[in-house]
Amino acid sequence: MTAMAETKPESGGPGELAGWISPKRAALCVIDVQVDFAAPDGLMASYGVDMSAVPGAIANMKRLVASARGAGVPVIFIGLETKAETDSPVWMERMRRRDGDPESESNVCRAGTPGVAFYGPLPQPGDAVVMKPKYSAFHATNFAEILMEKGVDTLVVCGLTTECCIDNTVSDAFHRDYHIIIADDASAAYGDDVHRSALNILEMNCAVLRSTAEIEDAWSAAHV
Repeated sequence: MTAMAETKPESGGPGELAGWISPKRAALCVIDVQVDFAAPDGLMASYGVDMSAVPGAIANMKRLVASARGAGVPVIFIGLETKAETDSPVWMERMRRRDGDPESESNVCRAGTPGVAFYGPLPQPGDAVVMKPKYSAFHATNFAEILMEKGVDTLVVCGLTTECCIDNTVSDAFHRDYHIIIADDASAAYGDDVHRSALNILEMNCAVLRSTAEIEDAWSAAHV
């Protein structure tokens, strides 16, 4: 007789996910949802990139923020803010070599411009706000200290863009021994192929992917 294969239960089901992202250990991190990255009149839109996935992702981000607040999960807003004094020579030279224009990327989310403002879900009193000079939320910021103060060991991540600031922040978080859940439908890139490729790599190496609905269900159980 041929032995029947044992059915392996799916990891991270509703009950297990609720433990993974409990208010006692998790924070929701909303990354770079700012005018220049997300608004129809922001700089990225003016460059002609594919913005089609952004509105749907933002709608899901708003759901996650509301759900996190309802469950007592800390919400941390992370944004890019570039300045002349933080434009390193390597940063500028990379743009010159790639585009011939070292100012093109530095103009995005420039301090003191409307483009740096948060867009979609907005910080409320009590939310932590972290402004970073480059891609990772850990670089030249107090993000790690905020997480330590809040007793957080798990990050639920959403935002823009999947292959850049989400990727860099998640990779850094993993190397610092944080657990990471990415809300795959509350994150976006400028092109679905780029988004899916980045998610595949992050899931393979650093993170677990879950939908907005799954995370909402887990957090709703925390305040029933």
